Amino acid sequence: MMQGFRKAGQTWLGRIVVAVLFGLLILSFAVWGIGDMIRGVGAQHVAKVGSTEIGVQAFREAYQNEIQGISRRIRRTLTGDEARQLGLDRRVLDKLVSDAALDARVKQYGLAISDETIAKAVLDDPNFKGSDGRFSRAMFDEILRANGFSEKSFLTGQRNVYLRGQIAEALAGAPGVPGSLIDAVNRYRAETREVVAFTLGAEAAGTIPAPTEAELASFFDGRKAEFRAPEYRKATVLALTPATVADPKAVAEADIRAAYDRIKATRLTSPERRAVRQMVLNDAEKAKTAAEKLAAGNAFDAVAAELGMKESDVDLGLVTRREIVDAVAAEAAFSATVGTAVGPVAGRFGQVFVLVTAIEPERVVSYEEAAPVLAAEIARTRAVDKVRELHDKIEDQRASARSLADIAKEAGLTLAAVEIDRTGRDKAGAPGRVPEPTALVPGIFASDVGVDNEAIATRDGGWIWFSVDGIEGARERTLAETRAQVEAVWTAEKTADLVSAKAADAVRRIAGGEDFKNVAASLGANVITASGMVRTAAPEGLSPAAVSQIFLTPVDKVAAALGKRQDERVVFKVVKAETPAIDAEAAKALAKDLELALGDDIVNIYVSESKKELGVALNPAGLRLALGAGAE
Repeated sequence: MMQGFRKAGQTWLGRIVVAVLFGLLILSFAVWGIGDMIRGVGAQHVAKVGSTEIGVQAFREAYQNEIQGISRRIRRTLTGDEARQLGLDRRVLDKLVSDAALDARVKQYGLAISDETIAKAVLDDPNFKGSDGRFSRAMFDEILRANGFSEKSFLTGQRNVYLRGQIAEALAGAPGVPGSLIDAVNRYRAETREVVAFTLGAEAAGTIPAPTEAELASFFDGRKAEFRAPEYRKATVLALTPATVADPKAVAEADIRAAYDRIKATRLTSPERRAVRQMVLNDAEKAKTAAEKLAAGNAFDAVAAELGMKESDVDLGLVTRREIVDAVAAEAAFSATVGTAVGPVAGRFGQVFVLVTAIEPERVVSYEEAAPVLAAEIARTRAVDKVRELHDKIEDQRASARSLADIAKEAGLTLAAVEIDRTGRDKAGAPGRVPEPTALVPGIFASDVGVDNEAIATRDGGWIWFSVDGIEGARERTLAETRAQVEAVWTAEKTADLVSAKAADAVRRIAGGEDFKNVAASLGANVITASGMVRTAAPEGLSPAAVSQIFLTPVDKVAAALGKRQDERVVFKVVKAETPAIDAEAAKALAKDLELALGDDIVNIYVSESKKELGVALNPAGLRLALGAGAE
């Protein structure tokens, strides 16, 4: 090509043509290349803390490490959209900003740590030790490689971590916990209460007359936003997954039979299970007493109770032979007949007595039951290669601007048409039949009519293509459109108000001296007594809201709280409140937990104040660049 330019430059006409071509080329660089360079200015960091910059690359690496870590835990790849929906980008940025604030303080205080100290810390780290208890270079390299670190970046990071730790230790190494705080937390955790209560439901409101037209119109006018129609989008969806292309009927019976024989003993067989009760006695006298009493016809549980054994010591539940740790005890239990005590036998932990109260026999799923499921599994497994092959063909056809309808017809796939709102529901309020909704629904609402969208990967190794066909904007509905819904809401609120008024009146009557049970009876309600209540669990018949209110109400006082439904109210009276004393060991453990929590709070406050003092400047362009969205 250069030879051609040189040849053309030998004539005056050729020189003009070459000049024009190079002029256009230079102009294109001015328009595009330089513009890109200008747009890239200032996008090399995502944030500044004081004078410390958090670079785009540093953020990108931290962000990708977080995504990879979560992906390993959930055993599938976390998409960028899912990560942003989880707020992962904000979480990573906040951590990097906090670290940068501490790093700035490290420089300000002149803190340092020697290479020898870092090396010793790494060599002593239990995560890097092999089976012999010594540092393993191979394990160290493997862990770093799995987490995306080089040795240099890891050691640099560890140095920063240890230096930040010096500040944290100085701030909150041993803040101390006052005894009053231990008592208060113990009281909050361990306090129990006893109450009497009754529940008033919708029936307490009586019959609610239908609203007048004026009442309904007034109610609707004041709540129009609540009944507003959301934005709906029509989309065409083409799903290509192992399940959509699998053909169980094409699987040969010989293959199904072979799969059945292969997994029969593992997946398709439920081993025999027995309900076992046992006594393990390592005291010879107690074992002798138990044997004599059982031989005399005493009940197994009565003998165990007499020997001071708790229910949790005796009851093993419904177990398989392998779930009984002691092989001798397991043999005794699985040789016994129901209702006949066996023992003593010399077990690993003492003399063992067992009683079998029920037997659940071994069950093997028959071939006829398993065949349809196995055929489907085999077909899906075989469909993976077909999915990969079809995916490539579909992408080629999309590159040729063919419609999804034509592609689906040629591939023998089913094309779906959906019309949904941002929650994935259709106009009837039912969940739309949308595959992979957590990714597809946001994708549909981030696109536009006529846009060529990227395929979405599914958890099972498939792909989804979609196109937005129409957009119906959000709008206010008329009363005529929503009459039934408006009337239902009006009636529900009216009912709740009346029930609440009834409950308030009942509280006034009881507080005024009327008997609690008599007031409940006059309202047609049943009284329940709940004792030993704790804050963290709602007894049967009481709502979590009622439990919260009960622990805010003084003893001998009456109050009302929301029930399990909006139209229910619980009326209760606190009868008793008790807080068991905390023993020395429990107090010590609680003090340690509180010390750690207080330390974390102190460090968080320090970091927050440091960020304010140093100043934090976010760079949205750099953040978009780091997230792969460009600097625009």
